Amino acid sequence: MPTWTFEPGHTAAAFRARHMMVTWVRGSFKGVHGTLDFDPADPKLSSVKTVIDATGIWTGDQERDVHLRAPDFLDVESHPKITFEGDRVEIIGDHDFVVRGDLTIRGVTHEVPLRVIRLRPDE
Repeated sequence: MPTWTFEPGHTAAAFRARHMMVTWVRGSFKGVHGTLDFDPADPKLSSVKTVIDATGIWTGDQERDVHLRAPDFLDVESHPKITFEGDRVEIIGDHDFVVRGDLTIRGVTHEVPLRVIRLRPDE
C-alpha cells in the first residue's frame, strides 16, 4: 500500500467552533505533518497519522489567536502539538470517507470522526 507524506506547505487542518451559541468561528492550522497509507483499490485498509503545530492556530483575528493559545484554551506552551491517528475507515461515497481515530488535544484523547473528501484526479 502506498504511503503519502503530508507536505506542510500544501496541507492545513480546518475547524469551526461555536461562539456564544450564536455564530461560528472558523480557523486553521498550517503546520500539519504526517503520513497517509492509502490504497484506492481498498480504502477501508487506510490509516493516517498526523501531528499539528498548535502554536500556528489562525482565525483571522490576532487577538483571538493569542487568547486561543493561552492556558484556558489550547495551552500551547505546555501542549504545542495536536495529534490524530485513525485507521477505521467508512466509505460514504465514491470520493467521501469518514476516518475514525484518536484526537489528542492538551494531553486529552477522544475518539472522533474525521470527514475526508478525496479529490478525483481531474479536479
